[in-house]
Amino acid sequence: MNTNRFKRLLRLLRFYPPYLGAGIRIKECSDDFTRFVIIMPLRFYNRNVHGTHFGGSLYAMCDPFYVFILMANLGDEFIVWDKTANISFLKPGKGTMTAIFEISKEEINKIKTEVNQVGKNTYWYTAQVKDEQGQIIAEVEKEIYVRRKLAKG
Repeated sequence: MNTNRFKRLLRLLRFYPPYLGAGIRIKECSDDFTRFVIIMPLRFYNRNVHGTHFGGSLYAMCDPFYVFILMANLGDEFIVWDKTANISFLKPGKGTMTAIFEISKEEINKIKTEVNQVGKNTYWYTAQVKDEQGQIIAEVEKEIYVRRKLAKG
């Protein structure tokens, strides 16, 4: 994906209704798009009946970032999609939640090589959502599908 196009996409993400409504923000993004730090403070509009973070918002803050990392780094000749997702809620979340998403350049190069050889594959990643004390509130597992685009014609 074109770097400028990807930067525009990330800027627009601030106004994406589920993120805007839940208060989800990109706190950090590495220059090479291999690492994202996402935060979500607890507000009156994103808390549940128990006064803790709504589970759907906890998942939403984790949804696209492994796909974004691979899209930005593999380029336009690959298709990248979420295939499977699982979230485990480990304890109630209060305060500001933080999740870090990271895939190393070495892993990205390995994926590119594998997919170029076999045409498609899936990859599993796990992210932890932590509170301000560093306690794990939830874990999200994502299976990401990567396929080489077919040549046109």
